[in-house]
Amino acid sequence: MTRGADTAGEAGLAPAADVAEYLPLVPWRQETQVLRGVPHRVLRWGPESDDPILLLHGFLDTAETFQLMVDALPRDWSFVAPDWRGFGDSGWNGGAYWFPDYLADLEALLDALHPAGAGAPRPLRVIGHSMGGNVCSLYAGVRPGRFRWLVSMEGFGLPRMPAEQAPARYAQWLEELRAGVRNSRYESLAQLAMVLKRRNPRLPAANAAFLARAWSKPRADGGVELRADPWHRLANPVLYRREEAEACWRLADLPMLLVVGAESEFHRRLGDDGTDDYFRGIFRQLEIATVPGAGHMMHHENPAGSAQAIESWVSRQA
Repeated sequence: MTRGADTAGEAGLAPAADVAEYLPLVPWRQETQVLRGVPHRVLRWGPESDDPILLLHGFLDTAETFQLMVDALPRDWSFVAPDWRGFGDSGWNGGAYWFPDYLADLEALLDALHPAGAGAPRPLRVIGHSMGGNVCSLYAGVRPGRFRWLVSMEGFGLPRMPAEQAPARYAQWLEELRAGVRNSRYESLAQLAMVLKRRNPRLPAANAAFLARAWSKPRADGGVELRADPWHRLANPVLYRREEAEACWRLADLPMLLVVGAESEFHRRLGDDGTDDYFRGIFRQLEIATVPGAGHMMHHENPAGSAQAIESWVSRQA
């Protein structure tokens, strides 16, 4: 979703006719974990297990949308997935968000999954998409040994940002603080689904309807608004420093799969920092898989292809 979009920003788009929504195959169970004082919604799929695969969603997404891919993965796999703070049904900050908080929230979740007194923490298996992939790939270098293996679905960082951009970025942030935040509003789920489909033509219509429901909540006036805290939409005043990310990545010594969408605009934007040789020169035990007919949101656009790439690689891990 584009920052600052709202109903007025989509003027001229009449609500589409209702589309049959994707029907989940594997039911999920919901619980609440309080992590660092913030209540987090946590979903689970599959059989009860003390060794689940951790699913970490991306920016403006929710844990619930992993449903599309979970349904295409083996039924005997067990999954646990949080809504990051400020997304889905987890608690909001009520102010700015800072990326390092997500590493601390992840560590708190890992500690909750393996409480003190239960013996040495068992390294978990983790699949992260986009922001979630960035969080877990950084964490793998910062806290070696906490993960058994890692699947990063385009969690390959942002393009390099020259220091000369800092003055304009600070000015942008100050202007956005002055203007205040406003949530994105839509007349109906059908209109939101149509917006998602228009912005991403690769997205199947049934999946767009499913995402519209997962990403929104009803309003008193009959419309819907996004569940994500609008504070996420402010520009980050601190420029992304890729060199720091690379320093963490180089310490991530574990089996890792990087999954890339064949049509990903995010991947192309990285230029020389997005080549196979570049990634293999940083991550020590890396394999790379490409999902055909999919872009950055591969688990929404082609969940079966995403699942196939992951299952094939996992079958070869110890």
